[in-house]
Formats: sequence, C-alpha cells, structure tokens
Amino acid sequence: MSGHSKWSTIKRKKGAADAKRGQIFSKLAKEITVAAKIGGGDPESNARLRTVLMAARAQNMPKENIDRAIKRGTGELPGVTYEEVRYEGYGPGGVALIIDVLTDNKNRTVSEIRHLLSKNGGSLAETGAVKWNFEMKGLITVPRSGLSDDELFEKAIEAGAEDVDTEGEMIEIRTEPQQVHAVAEELTKQGLQPENVQLTMVPKTTIKVSGKDGAALLRLIEILEDHDDVQNVYANFDMSMEEMAALMES
Repeated sequence: MSGHSKWSTIKRKKGAADAKRGQIFSKLAKEITVAAKIGGGDPESNARLRTVLMAARAQNMPKENIDRAIKRGTGELPGVTYEEVRYEGYGPGGVALIIDVLTDNKNRTVSEIRHLLSKNGGSLAETGAVKWNFEMKGLITVPRSGLSDDELFEKAIEAGAEDVDTEGEMIEIRTEPQQVHAVAEELTKQGLQPENVQLTMVPKTTIKVSGKDGAALLRLIEILEDHDDVQNVYANFDMSMEEMAALMES
C-alpha cells in the first residue's frame, strides 16, 4: 500500500471525508460533467462515466446531483466548461507529486497551485519530470467484512484483480484501468461492497519520509486536496500508518 493510500485510509477512518462531503460531491459532479461531455451520458458506452458513477455511488452521492451533472455534460442543462490539466511537482523530502485539476480558469488555477506549493515546501516542475514514475491503475477499496486475508485475496483474484493489499482495515484491490468497473461489479456479486472505486496513479518507486518532512508533506497534500479545482493528488512517499495517524492527531 502506497503512502498516499495509507493517508486516504486514515482520513476515512477518522471521518475527515464525512466532514467534507459537500466538497467531495462537488468534485465528483465536475468529473461526471466532463465525462458526459466527452463520451456522452450513457454509462454503458462511456467507460469513464461508468467508473466515476461507481465512485459517486460509493460515496452515497444523491441521484439528483448525479443526474444534473450528467445533463450539464450533455448540454441538457446549462453549465460551466471545465479544462483538464495535470501539474507535476515536488514536495518536502523530494517526494514527487502529480496534481490533477478541473478548472474553468487555467491561469488562475496554476498561479494558486504554484503559490500553495512554494508556501508549503514544494515546487512546480516541468511536464514529464515525475510522471514517468507513475502508472495508471484501477483501485477498489472494500471493508474486511469478517473475512480472512486469504478469503479476500481469493475473491479478489477470482473477480479479475491484478493485485491485493490486505494491510490495514480496508482492503486495496488493484486492476488494469479498463477492468476496474467489471471487477467492482463482480466483487459486489460475491457479497463484498466496494467503498471506493476509482482510477489512480500508482508510483513505481517510493521515497521514505518521516519527522518534519513527513509532517510538512502531509500538510501540503491536505492543502492541495482542499483546493476546489484539485480532483486528485498522487505522491510517491512511504510512511508508516502509525506515524501518519500520530501526525494527524497532532
């Protein structure tokens, strides 16, 4: 399990996601709108839309919010035009960062992202500087549901998973990007309830961080994730869950 995945797990456990549910819905709505605009409003023929809808349902996003977002994308309702931009950078400890945004004002957003990075021990990098160290994967998280590691591993592999990480209270299941929705649906048939379904960028190599660098890095990631235009932040750091939990308490 990558450091960023551990961080996300700890935040969910502590209810941080619940406290920001409105912001989560807003970001999901943006992604739904863009997916529908690019590939149409039918999830059966639009894999990107199908994937984000699974993520929205896993977050219990209201159906009316989902429907409005789709209609904005297909032009049935008026809406804002968003541009997809990927920024690359570095955080404390030399950790590589990928920052994905959806924005209606690229100049404003890049200025704000650059400011947040420089103010919190990071820096913006040239395109391609860190992307080489990441690869896209499907990511599904499921609760243990009283099953052993071996039982969960067997069910996930039978469903078509590529890899399974049983560290912690939530199980992380990785898939090929185009298989994430099929695997999630098969897991549901097996009696498991996916809590999160998404496409993610997984680091090929990681950097260990701790102490002051670790604290500064987690603070920077949280600040970036709180920005309204930021959809996802990916980082190649490694830190123990115990230290992350302690830093979150401090």
